Amino acid sequence: MYYTVYSAPIGALYILEKDGVIIEVMFDDEPFLAKKQAAHLKKEDTSVLREAKKQLDEYFKGDRKGFDLPLKQAGSPFQEQVWEALSAIPYGESKSYADIAEAIGNPKAVRAIGQANRRNALPIFIPCHRVIGKDRSLTGYAGTKTEMKAALLELEGIPFVQK
Repeated sequence: MYYTVYSAPIGALYILEKDGVIIEVMFDDEPFLAKKQAAHLKKEDTSVLREAKKQLDEYFKGDRKGFDLPLKQAGSPFQEQVWEALSAIPYGESKSYADIAEAIGNPKAVRAIGQANRRNALPIFIPCHRVIGKDRSLTGYAGTKTEMKAALLELEGIPFVQK
């Protein structure tokens, strides 16, 4: 497995690749360092990781509205269904957790949608930041990183309420 570090306006992003596919994006140093040691990650700018950084540059400049990268993450069939619904949210738009539950045909699964959203290993590429509260309030992003979520929503021009 390989990794690269991307210096984003929201902080360092650690992008991991395995077998030519991006498998994870991490925000935090400590979990990344633990994973790096446990998984024997090798720092290398492979063609896939270079392309990911190029597309992130374009995204943060406002020139890219979606990503065209080989992505793969492991999850339950339910989680995969949620991640697919997240991927369908267009740039500059948001959905509520209830909207995602409706979209996957499981309107009572609002809390489970939140948990699947939190388990998304490919934030930004699979835009879990576009899911906000029904009242347009921010809710947790990657657990508690609402400041990152706010920055990404502002970049895309998505209105939200900060409580």
